Amino acid sequence: MNDSLTYSTTRPLFGQVALITGASRGIGAAIAVTLAKAGAAVAINFLRNEERAQAVAEDCRTYGSKAVPIQADVTDDRAVARLTATTVKELGEPTILVNNAGRARSALLVDTTEAIWDELMNANLKAPFFCTKAVLPSMIRKRHGRIVNISSIWGIAGGSFEVAYSASKGGLIALTKALAKELGPSGITVNAVAPGAIETDMLNDLAPDDRAEISLETPVGRLGTPEDVASAVLFLVSPGASFITGQIISPNGGLVI
Repeated sequence: MNDSLTYSTTRPLFGQVALITGASRGIGAAIAVTLAKAGAAVAINFLRNEERAQAVAEDCRTYGSKAVPIQADVTDDRAVARLTATTVKELGEPTILVNNAGRARSALLVDTTEAIWDELMNANLKAPFFCTKAVLPSMIRKRHGRIVNISSIWGIAGGSFEVAYSASKGGLIALTKALAKELGPSGITVNAVAPGAIETDMLNDLAPDDRAEISLETPVGRLGTPEDVASAVLFLVSPGASFITGQIISPNGGLVI
């Protein structure tokens, strides 16, 4: 696909179909609305909260873009096949995939059970594998596609008390780099966004003093917002980023440099 055919300054993603996993809240919801505002039709994947997914879809539609919520457990390859088929039926073949769905757990390694390890690997690494594999045939056929994996700064630097989470997100970064080399000749870019401390439900367990301390440790002096992450994703899927692949962009306010 020729990017210049679909580019405009106000709606650079017009004509594109974006599938975003885990998009009913937080970072995923912000990504969905941001891409819809840029003109993309958006498939909003959710696991349980249909009401919240419907609300995100309504927000997307206010920008004149098509949006449809689709329930699927992306750790199940059969559910992913249904998710992809529904996206194609309702919106068209995905040209953008954002692997955002994920889970986090904090624990010492000695307290990490095999069940916790498997839960994080399934959600943070196996699910992107399933989703990417499902959309690739049409992207390869069209010789056009944008894949963005949502990792974490702990996938780059490693996080104490978050060994399993860090390993899963680090694996996603390795997947990103390897797949970028594999898919480059097919006109498909693969990049990752590795957020720092972002104001989402994942920080709900932190005490106010701990949140304040993280803000102080961050050079820009604040926690990030879901929109900060969504802006990075928008750049990577936009026509202007066609020469960027295999890269890790980390909106973290300077917390990890």
